[in-house]
Amino acid sequence: MPANPVPLGFVFRSRAKEEKAPADKAPVTDSKQTRHPQAPKGRPTPKRSEAQTQRRSVANTPTTRKEAAKRQRDDRRAQMERQRQALASGDERYLPARDKGPVRKFARDFVDSRFCVAEFFLPLAVVILVLSMVRVGSLQNIALLLWLVVIVLIVVDSIGTAIRLKKQLSARFPDLPKKGAVAYALMRTLQMRRLRLPKPQVKRGERP
Repeated sequence: MPANPVPLGFVFRSRAKEEKAPADKAPVTDSKQTRHPQAPKGRPTPKRSEAQTQRRSVANTPTTRKEAAKRQRDDRRAQMERQRQALASGDERYLPARDKGPVRKFARDFVDSRFCVAEFFLPLAVVILVLSMVRVGSLQNIALLLWLVVIVLIVVDSIGTAIRLKKQLSARFPDLPKKGAVAYALMRTLQMRRLRLPKPQVKRGERP
């Protein structure tokens, strides 16, 4: 028999206690320590659509000043194109700030639904100019008289349009700001119907 026999307790002791002891004595690591690539993430795995969106946003992020400037030019060009299409279709989402809102829309429809003397100002001015250039005294007098008549009619019609529009706006939109809406409508009356922007959305005689 050997001189120093090995105790049976040493051979058959629980290995679970030995494995557990070093784990209990392990030092607590700082939470800010860089995570090993193979270590568990500690958070749910993002969905495929979310991951694709994140990768796309990272890929589209400009890395140089030249790329950032090009991105701004492209965005500005796309915005102007949306505004151009909105001016033709009346889409409220992409209209310029001066044309947005229910008050401005009603002012446009109010003007577009009726005949205004001011919208014929340019063609009448051309006719009056031609008559005034003819070296005939009677025609020049007629041109001067027509000029005065046109000016008076435009002023009277504009005053009537402003009064009626102001009453309609006060009745329909009592709680919304209406500053500048009447002047906005009067400026629209000076444009010929086919040249107005945003394009008219109502027909003549169709009340908004």
